[in-house]
Amino acid sequence: MEQETFLPSFDGTRLFLKLDVPAAPKAIIVIVHGLCEHLGRYDYVTQQLTARNFGVYRFDHRGHGRSEGKPIFYNSFNEMIDDVNSVVELAKQEHPALPVFLIGHSMGGFAVTTFGMKYPDKVNGIVTSGALTRFNRAFPMPPDMPVDAYFPNALAEGVCSDPAVVEAYVNDPLVAKEISFGLFYCLFTGVEWNKQNSTNFVTPVLILHGCHDGLVSEQDSRDFFGAIASQDKTLKIYASLFHEIFNEPSKDEVIGDVIAWLEKRV
Repeated sequence: MEQETFLPSFDGTRLFLKLDVPAAPKAIIVIVHGLCEHLGRYDYVTQQLTARNFGVYRFDHRGHGRSEGKPIFYNSFNEMIDDVNSVVELAKQEHPALPVFLIGHSMGGFAVTTFGMKYPDKVNGIVTSGALTRFNRAFPMPPDMPVDAYFPNALAEGVCSDPAVVEAYVNDPLVAKEISFGLFYCLFTGVEWNKQNSTNFVTPVLILHGCHDGLVSEQDSRDFFGAIASQDKTLKIYASLFHEIFNEPSKDEVIGDVIAWLEKRV
């Protein structure tokens, strides 16, 4: 059963939420999307998960997609983390007997890993895809721009090796065309906090990255894997895949790896 709604987050900002929950779910998966995109780009992943009786909660980050908030902007990286927490709280409240897992891509990977440090043991496991956790690939940003100034979204060419996915990304009206400097300044602060607090991450985790990711270095995931304290941690780097491993031509293999990992932990 699919349901669309708005969830007031911790500060009242209304987040657009889509729930896809089969009749007898064995767990709830909260999907956290990346910078400038929206929950609709995870329709295929959601279909594969619900086909295996996982319920899926998806939301648009504040200022993204159909959620409220200043476009592609944060005042603090903690807003992003606490929005994730609001959705996790809802999932746990509505399904108190079920395990809850997080899947985060790119900036969403930053969000779910940092969530794991700020809220240890709150979810049963976390999966990351091309997660930004270290800035091994630099994003040169002038340090003194107004936080509410914007620059063009130039991420398209790096998202996927499939030209059709790139074209769809460029033409998607819900994919943001500009990024605020303020958001990146928050990410710089947040990634530094993530680095300093990595030993607080103890949640079971599956860390996935494309070897040819041109937006977020695979070294981010290698460094994160080495720094965290989880007793149950797995790192997989896919040869030749680009940034959006859930949209690459071999996406079924990647999604299959995620489902296999989840099913061992429910």
